Amino acid sequence: MKNLTILLNAGQYDNPNAVKDQRFAMNLSVATGLLMLFGKSYAFLITGSMAILSDAAESIVHIFAVGFAAYSLHLSRRPPDKTHPYGHEKISYFSAGMEGGLIIIAALFIMFSAISKWMSGLALQNLSTGTIYTGLAAAINGWLGLYLLHKGKKTGSLILVANGKHVLTDVWTSLGVIIGLMLVLLTGRLEFDPIAALLAASNILWTGARLIRQSVGGLMDEGDPELEAAITRALEEESALHNVSFHKLRYRTIGTSLWVDVHLLFPGGMVLDEAHRIASEIEGAVHKKLPVSMYFVTHLEPIEEHDEAHERAEAPHR
Repeated sequence: MKNLTILLNAGQYDNPNAVKDQRFAMNLSVATGLLMLFGKSYAFLITGSMAILSDAAESIVHIFAVGFAAYSLHLSRRPPDKTHPYGHEKISYFSAGMEGGLIIIAALFIMFSAISKWMSGLALQNLSTGTIYTGLAAAINGWLGLYLLHKGKKTGSLILVANGKHVLTDVWTSLGVIIGLMLVLLTGRLEFDPIAALLAASNILWTGARLIRQSVGGLMDEGDPELEAAITRALEEESALHNVSFHKLRYRTIGTSLWVDVHLLFPGGMVLDEAHRIASEIEGAVHKKLPVSMYFVTHLEPIEEHDEAHERAEAPHR
């Protein structure tokens, strides 16, 4: 899973302006989603088009998903407490998974409805008006989706990124619907309407599955080779400057923040105060190279016989 782009922009995580931008973007998404729902529902009522119904159904899911995402955005900013000592940021992954699951449910509903309507008989009307409404919805959602992706990456919000991807999925659905309606208008063959609905539903399924995959990877602390390489490179550069080495690097993303722990190996005989000072300098320098909201834990060890020390400590537990 590729979180490096989001994390590298998350240095603004504690910036009040970034928080304000995220809230405004989420509120805008809610308001636009409601507008799209009303417009598409009206278009379905005047046309009877299953393709337009598929578009409207996706908007209904969007409203529920955005509501949960807005709550997740609020919860993710709570500081650590006794019940959640690592904070609440992992709700970002759960939010993305929830949105992906709702998208998949919408896609299955669209497929079922389209096939049922096709088998029972098709009847369409006012397709020109319905096509215009759908086109306007696609244009508005296209702008909104790109805006949410931009703000999500800029402020380091996985929630906004997932929401932006969902909105852009809605755009592709609308474009598929428009193509289907235009084919009906040009050829007079009504079956293009349910075919467009089924194709749109297939695209929705793919996007939902990708969001769930991203959510599971985050919740399971899946590694990111690109992120690991960036951390390793920064540690190698800074430890070399202080004549120390390191091993046992581990990292995890917890939403918009990065948690790193590593063992630093110092020459024998170095006093603790000096070793701690060097470790703090390395942590600070790495943080500057990776300007993210970061939690850094270092374990100080003498380079001489540190393997034997670990073996003696672990021996009683074997």
